[in-house]
Amino acid sequence: MNEKKPMEKTEDEWKRELTPEQYRVMREKGTERPFTGEYEAFWENGVYKCGACGAPLFDSDTKFDAGCGWPSFSAPKANAQIEEHADRSFGMVRTEVTCATCGAHLGHVFDDGPDPTGLRYCINSVSLDFEKK
Repeated sequence: MNEKKPMEKTEDEWKRELTPEQYRVMREKGTERPFTGEYEAFWENGVYKCGACGAPLFDSDTKFDAGCGWPSFSAPKANAQIEEHADRSFGMVRTEVTCATCGAHLGHVFDDGPDPTGLRYCINSVSLDFEKK
């Protein structure tokens, strides 16, 4: 886990820095519509980073097509800046994934992914930036 103190910004600062859709998803824990995100069917080699602060999150070699409509990864990058939290919203129990550096909502992790981890990190495209290798 990240030992760095989380990035501290006011909600007004976030509203100025993020697009309205990024703000809705990353700060208000929203979800983009399935099959609409920039990185859902994107397969270049590189690193996916937090769209709010740039912290490295996932390597492209862990990305797979889960058919769910959002970018899916089998594991975070080594030393990734993510945290997991219980999410009991909408009458279900899920595990929310957030950026440990800035607190941005990224998506959720489920236990229906491929080997070797068996995990599916289902992440909103709008919560990501991409750096090509």
